[in-house]
Amino acid sequence: MTKIPILDTLLSSEDTNGSIIELDNFIGELCEYGDDISKLTDYQKSFYLNQNLEREINNGGFNQYFRNSSGDNAHETILSLKAIGADSTADILQKAINQFPNKNVPKDRDERTVIVEQIEETADEVWSDLDQKFHEYEDDLNTLNIEYVKKYKEFF
Repeated sequence: MTKIPILDTLLSSEDTNGSIIELDNFIGELCEYGDDISKLTDYQKSFYLNQNLEREINNGGFNQYFRNSSGDNAHETILSLKAIGADSTADILQKAINQFPNKNVPKDRDERTVIVEQIEETADEVWSDLDQKFHEYEDDLNTLNIEYVKKYKEFF
């Protein structure tokens, strides 16, 4: 496991958002930006999945999240959100997942894209509402993620 060289500095910074970005960049490089997520500890993986969700929802909503490689780990992301205490955000993601047949998001991106195209006429209305709910940030994801890293910093 490669430790983040300036972890203590990042965790003590008053710039939480800047620290999150630095941590995300470091962990992204470790796993080749998701190409080899097996290189991460379980704790790093949780952080990475949470950041992927936030990045995608902020850039293009749930439709984009499910169409991109981030959607490969939709079910695992519910667990990673709960691990940091982001239960409201986990509920939002679950409601987005519920739009898929059998509430199952395929790991295979091509398969998932075909399904998104089949369901998006009805799912987009739900997803749009969930995008708005996500943007209300009932869970302070930056703070929760930083606290999670502090709690388990030996695994980062």
